[in-house]
Amino acid sequence: MILIANGRLITRDDAAPYIENGGVAVSGTKIVEVGETAALCAKYPDAEFVDAKGGVIMPAFINAHSHIYSALARGLTMPNYNPTNFYEVLDGMWWRLDRNLTLEDTRQSAYITYIDSIKTGCTTVFDHHASYCEIEGSLFTIAEVAKELGVRTVLCYEVSERDGQEKCDAAIRENESFITHCEREQDPLIKAMFGMHALFTISDRTMEQCVAANNGRTGFHIHVSEGMNDVYDTLRNYGTRPVNRLLNQGILGEKTILGHCIHVNPAEMDLIKETDTMVVNNPQSNMGNAVGCSPVLQFFKKGVLVGLGTDAYTFDMTESLKAALTIQRHNACLPNVGWGEAVAMLFYNNAKIAARYFHDALGVLKPGAAADVIVMDYKPFTPFSADNIDGHILFGMAGRQCETTMCAGQILMRDRVLICADEEAVHAHTREVSSRLWKRLGC
Repeated sequence: MILIANGRLITRDDAAPYIENGGVAVSGTKIVEVGETAALCAKYPDAEFVDAKGGVIMPAFINAHSHIYSALARGLTMPNYNPTNFYEVLDGMWWRLDRNLTLEDTRQSAYITYIDSIKTGCTTVFDHHASYCEIEGSLFTIAEVAKELGVRTVLCYEVSERDGQEKCDAAIRENESFITHCEREQDPLIKAMFGMHALFTISDRTMEQCVAANNGRTGFHIHVSEGMNDVYDTLRNYGTRPVNRLLNQGILGEKTILGHCIHVNPAEMDLIKETDTMVVNNPQSNMGNAVGCSPVLQFFKKGVLVGLGTDAYTFDMTESLKAALTIQRHNACLPNVGWGEAVAMLFYNNAKIAARYFHDALGVLKPGAAADVIVMDYKPFTPFSADNIDGHILFGMAGRQCETTMCAGQILMRDRVLICADEEAVHAHTREVSSRLWKRLGC
């Protein structure tokens, strides 16, 4: 039994959204009780006590779209790289990087991504991986790291024809093998999706292969209309819009995630809604790549389930939250929109997306829910209550204020000390691995 208490408790449970001095009692992988600190201490005197020290206790974050393969690019400057459009960003940086990623590079990328996520309070990561240097076994390698560190993750491999048919077929097999593995293992923390890259890198033949290999076992995770490349390619070569093409191929559905969805029209939004397909917005990445602003406000009006990701631009979900709000206001030229949508994406919709893959309730602190809990080192200097907690998070918190992180009842970080791994050893080995990678890239 573990008791995390003596803090301002945000539950995201409508029945009791906030307790001034509260805590959560955890047994095994689940929360057994939520309440006042004094009452919980009296009821569970033998529990291991984790003192929040007056900080904020809240549900751990969920990242609905990221890319582990990009982790070793931090600080990297590619030679002769000066992109003027989205395709040049992909071809000059990210595709060049993933063409050089070995399994060892992938493993260290996973360590860095998950450790950074733990340190910023995120315990669930939906990842979309690519490592076209070594494809076979890459998802299994990432899963091994996730299990070692104790985080929840949903993995898939990015199928694309950009490096030829042989590697495209290998990417399909990696998805198929990993899905079969997850079906057999039934690990409550590791799940599989079927990944595909943007539509302009995939023919109908490849899509048909992916649908056949998946055979309805899980959902697809695919980039859609992130840049205009998707729109132009689909119109020219297939005579339809991107979302219509996915519908025709049987890819839309309640377990499928469409990443980005910037250049979609109202009719496509209706198809997404009618098929109960999920969308994930990645605002910082969209701004950084200069591809536009996702029509999040319109998605919400149509009732589409829209979550929030980072696209690996950051691992800090509070950064993505801030960007989601500001870009929607900037795009709408209105300073009074986007608040409810930004908050809903991170704190409610990401939990709904996760619920389509994990049995335990995430994103909420209540009896029976998964014990995914974080403590933030945040001492408010203005009134703090159930009515304004989102304002405090938006304008006062950053992921690095996370002091303690728990996933499925296991403490992964306590008082900012990583428990699940030797962080210095991981960093030292990663510097060696990344140095070799950078040399292969000519950097």
